[in-house]
Amino acid sequence: MILSAPETVVSGSLLLAAPIAVLAGLLSFFSPCVVPLLPGYLSYVTGVGVQDLEATRRGRLVLGAALFVLGFTVVFVAGGTLFGALSGQLREHQRTISVVVGVVVIVMGLVFSGLLPWFQRDLRVHAVPAVGLSVAPLLGALFGLGWVPCLSPTLAAVLGLAGTQGTAGRGALLSVFYCLGLGVPFLLAAFALGRFLPALRWVRSHQVALMRVGGGMLVVVGVLLVTGWWDSLVIELQSRVGSGEIAL
Repeated sequence: MILSAPETVVSGSLLLAAPIAVLAGLLSFFSPCVVPLLPGYLSYVTGVGVQDLEATRRGRLVLGAALFVLGFTVVFVAGGTLFGALSGQLREHQRTISVVVGVVVIVMGLVFSGLLPWFQRDLRVHAVPAVGLSVAPLLGALFGLGWVPCLSPTLAAVLGLAGTQGTAGRGALLSVFYCLGLGVPFLLAAFALGRFLPALRWVRSHQVALMRVGGGMLVVVGVLLVTGWWDSLVIELQSRVGSGEIAL
């Protein structure tokens, strides 16, 4: 059953999980399978050569990016909905699920940090023509599927949080937050490409450090799940929401 927004917050720790899902999406954007190739993605979805992107109308860039984001959002939300629904069938084993998910998230955090390089794989779609706006959503969906092995550390964290209080609605909602973290930077980059390119060079030069920090955050989330501290934080937030200390 899909809960209303206030019920979802009170019953399922959305106050904790939603910011983590957004952060996971942002970390995904800055991963090696996304941000270094951003000009190429914008070229694909606008039908404009990389060398001509800065001279392209801003409206066309933003529209192409928005359609691209829509495509991979559909893929990730569908996956999150299915995962949440399946997890809901095992709700009586919630503590065991939390421990297993926590261990997986810890491992994925180490992978994202680059400390387990043999687990890192990249199955992106490499040979896609620049076909323009008309099929940008389809390209977004295809790239979303191709990103899954590369983005699995951050996706595992988001799906794990959905699974610990498993419902289809929870899985869908946390996937939407994840896609916000991943997609909004796409839109900002398309809106101000000229200003974004210097930042892109800075990210490339500091990518290892960024991934280490992001991986460390995932490890912390995993430890909270394994130790049961996550559930304690959820209970504390539920009591504060119920008492009116936190306004919704």
